[in-house]
Amino acid sequence: MSKSIRVDEDTHAALSSLKGEDETFDELLSRLVEERRESVRSGAGLWKGTDAAEKARAVRNEMKRDLGGR
Repeated sequence: MSKSIRVDEDTHAALSSLKGEDETFDELLSRLVEERRESVRSGAGLWKGTDAAEKARAVRNEMKRDLGGR
């Protein structure tokens, strides 16, 4: 089943510049999604054994307080 998505001209131009010569837009988007997944996977666990997550959580909570708890 095929779907259509609308993109503005700038987005189309950006995608076209990333697309391989023999690559369809579907293949391009699938590749970009997979690259993003791999990027997320490669970062998983980087903070394990450190206090970085706690520090990030504290900064986030402070920012939320500064913005009125939104």
